[in-house]
Amino acid sequence: MRLDLYEQALQVIAPGQPEESLLVQQVTGDAPAMPQDAPPLSADEVQRLRDWIAAGAPWPEQRVLQADPQRNLDWWSLRPLPETMPAGSSGEPAADPAHLVDALLDKQLAAAGLTAQPLAAADVLIRRLTYDLTGLPPTPEEVAAFSLDNYEQAVDRLLASPAFGEKWARHWLDAARYGETHGYDKDQPRNHAWPYRDYVIAAFNNDKPYPRFVQEQIAGDVLFPDDPAGVIALGFLAAGPWDLIGHVEVGEQKIDGRIAKHLDRDEMISAVFNVFTSTTVQCAQCHHHKFDPVKMEDYYRLHAVFAAVDRADRSYAGPTPQQQRERDALLAQAAELDRQREQIDAAVRAAVAARAGGHEPRIAELKQDSLPPPHPAYGWHSQISPQRDASKWVQIDLGQRQAIQQIRLLAAFDHFANIGAGFGFPVRYKLETAEDAEFTSAVRLLHDASGEDQLNPKDEPVTIDVGGKTLRYIRVTATQLAPRSDDYIFALGELEAISSDGRNLARGTQVTSSDSIEAAPRWGRANLTDGIHHRELADPQALAELRRLERELAAVEAEVLTLQVAQRLREIGEQRAAIQQQLQALPRGPVVYAATSRFSSQGQFIATGGQPRTIHLLQRGDIGRPGEVMPSGMPPLWPGATAEFSLGTAATEADARAALANAIASRENPLLWRSIVNRLWQWTFSQPLVGTPNDFGRMGMQPTHPELLDALAVRLRDDPQHSLKSIIRLLVTSQAYRRSSDHDEAAAAIDADNRLLWRGNRRRLTAEEFRDTLLLASGKLRLEERGGPSFRDFVIEKPEHSPHYQYHLSDPNDPLTYRRSIYRFIVRSQPQPLLTVLDCADPSLSVAARDESTTALQALTQWNNRLVEAMSRHFGERIRAVSNDSSAADEVDFACRIALGRPPDATEHAALSAHLQAHGAASLARVLFNLNAFVYVD
Repeated sequence: MRLDLYEQALQVIAPGQPEESLLVQQVTGDAPAMPQDAPPLSADEVQRLRDWIAAGAPWPEQRVLQADPQRNLDWWSLRPLPETMPAGSSGEPAADPAHLVDALLDKQLAAAGLTAQPLAAADVLIRRLTYDLTGLPPTPEEVAAFSLDNYEQAVDRLLASPAFGEKWARHWLDAARYGETHGYDKDQPRNHAWPYRDYVIAAFNNDKPYPRFVQEQIAGDVLFPDDPAGVIALGFLAAGPWDLIGHVEVGEQKIDGRIAKHLDRDEMISAVFNVFTSTTVQCAQCHHHKFDPVKMEDYYRLHAVFAAVDRADRSYAGPTPQQQRERDALLAQAAELDRQREQIDAAVRAAVAARAGGHEPRIAELKQDSLPPPHPAYGWHSQISPQRDASKWVQIDLGQRQAIQQIRLLAAFDHFANIGAGFGFPVRYKLETAEDAEFTSAVRLLHDASGEDQLNPKDEPVTIDVGGKTLRYIRVTATQLAPRSDDYIFALGELEAISSDGRNLARGTQVTSSDSIEAAPRWGRANLTDGIHHRELADPQALAELRRLERELAAVEAEVLTLQVAQRLREIGEQRAAIQQQLQALPRGPVVYAATSRFSSQGQFIATGGQPRTIHLLQRGDIGRPGEVMPSGMPPLWPGATAEFSLGTAATEADARAALANAIASRENPLLWRSIVNRLWQWTFSQPLVGTPNDFGRMGMQPTHPELLDALAVRLRDDPQHSLKSIIRLLVTSQAYRRSSDHDEAAAAIDADNRLLWRGNRRRLTAEEFRDTLLLASGKLRLEERGGPSFRDFVIEKPEHSPHYQYHLSDPNDPLTYRRSIYRFIVRSQPQPLLTVLDCADPSLSVAARDESTTALQALTQWNNRLVEAMSRHFGERIRAVSNDSSAADEVDFACRIALGRPPDATEHAALSAHLQAHGAASLARVLFNLNAFVYVD
């Protein structure tokens, strides 16, 4: 039943017939269906409705009823926090925060008639505390040295450990939807995402003040321009999935490209508000939020905040501030030239289509119909250069070092203007290989044709024997380009790398180049290694028609492409080439994949240079129904927050992001403080105080302990250092955290879910904790190798369209993979099998709380996975090395202290000793890895 549009409303109104009106029936009777969940209409209101219908239900023409909800901030999460800390059980302000935590929890336990469990045993507590704070088990020495009397010293030691940041960064990265590939169809790697991961680890280890942590991840480059962390932190905005096809291959000139941009901004906006404020603003994309005080205007004002930024690699350290400013200015100029060129190209295409609109489809049809499938793609084509001796290159990545006998270069073929075979083949060139994609190390010359002009090979392949050398990166550099009428180019139809058995190992490999014309189906990097090169049309009549159509199309293009337009395109090409040379001369420094408005263009993916896109309010969220232009702003969800930022006419996109960052991180924002302390409680106690950590709205859950939640929020807000470690320390030193997890039938009958925390929560090891503990127990974990590029426990196979990440081809005994799981390269499209079975977070989503399942597949994986098998052998070797006389008693005791954090009891000792004697140390290790005592923290 829809009543906002007259045409739909007519179906239930029945104008002139109130007794027949379904609408009247819905609001009258003993139990009226409308209004839903609200008091019935009064008799006077019902009569007015009847009178209106009896009068014919007059409705002003074109009138659309629109909801105008009031800003109802009367909700627990939106109410301002208290100005001071709540009082403790004595009625006085609690000086001891842990006393406050326990006092508030114990008060609710007493009200429910529950008795809390006693403290857990010392060996249980040290294992629980060490896993919760570092993600690793305690060593036998740490277990032996621990006692309940030195509990707080152990807390301080673990909080100061570098392993603390590695564990707690994993929590944050789950929420921040961190991954190292783009996702979507072409799940390309992000080789420079890892600095953001290292930033988060350092932030937790250094106890960065929380408001600063938030500000840096939204606008660190603006608010803290002299701190590299301010740029690296913007990896948060870019951490989620990204549609390469929509941005690079389609572009903003087409409707699908504009949708891709819209969804990209929506992803950033959702992440900012879900993670930092536990608010679901994305619900207002198509209509005012149904339940929370967020309007469509608020949502699209947020689009205006992020209207200039995209996701790409950007420098964060190395160049001087002046050099960075020069780089930014050059990138802005290049982006402007790219926009001008695209505008001219679009105008030319439109003019040609208007005069010869049927030619290109018919040409494509002739080529498709007259050739056996697949039809030929032309090849790769460089950008046009005004200079003959400009250096341009194209290269392939074989994925790993492989033995190559021959390299074959096949010239491109273009029917345009009867150019034919040999199109764009360089006059002089060279062929090289290197150990890295940047060609900075171990560069070797394979073939040198740069000393004198070369004959154009036309249809004949150029074959270069390399004698079985092992190669990975192969680059062809044109040192003298092929001439056209007034400019110069470099083009190739196909590059093949032939193995000793005749296979083309270059087929489907990744192609990069100094620049490229991406104009499918004619030209594109992917065409260079698609295994297809030119073949002539077989049908003479079709060929004749094709030639005629191409000549006519060329004539129209020549007429449309006036001298003035052609001159401007040449000028743009010259200016772009000059800018590229200047950029290459500037030192770039290390880069991070982050939010940016300045980067080198890639296909249709063109930087804004800091110029915000125009943002319209979209009717029903439809990109094809733009409404009013929206200024930057945000939902005013707390007193003092403003819906529209007052930035002035000279404001930049950076000013808008800075305004948003400052607003969200303000002292007055109650959502900021409540959201993070709820997460800290969840990450400590394995359950949050608010069961929907990303949604504190009316459709989310309410807090189980609202007074405690606010007390913690006030404590963090009023702490001069805004220290997260201080809150974590407060929580783990409470009596509630130290309770035994033993079951009690009477208590469970009252509170089966342990919402009131009468006992400790028993939890499984997370996927990463399980893997790290396997490596640690086996003596293989390389704890000191921290930070830097991620290790890869897969082999990339590169088919024509997208990489395949093959985990089964990785060697589980490869020492390069023996680092902590936080440093693993995270793929979106093909998750790691072992960790996925063990409930690892989906990197394409903001995962506020992981599932914790118990399945048969987990048991099978924990027994049969290749990593478990390999680590069992290594742990078995450690077990056998314990005693010279191979005492089973000593070996079993040692194995249990390493794997379980305690010695075995008598029953365990007997069973495990018998198993060791019968099946060996590696099998014993495998059994231990599958015990509940290993898999569960308690």
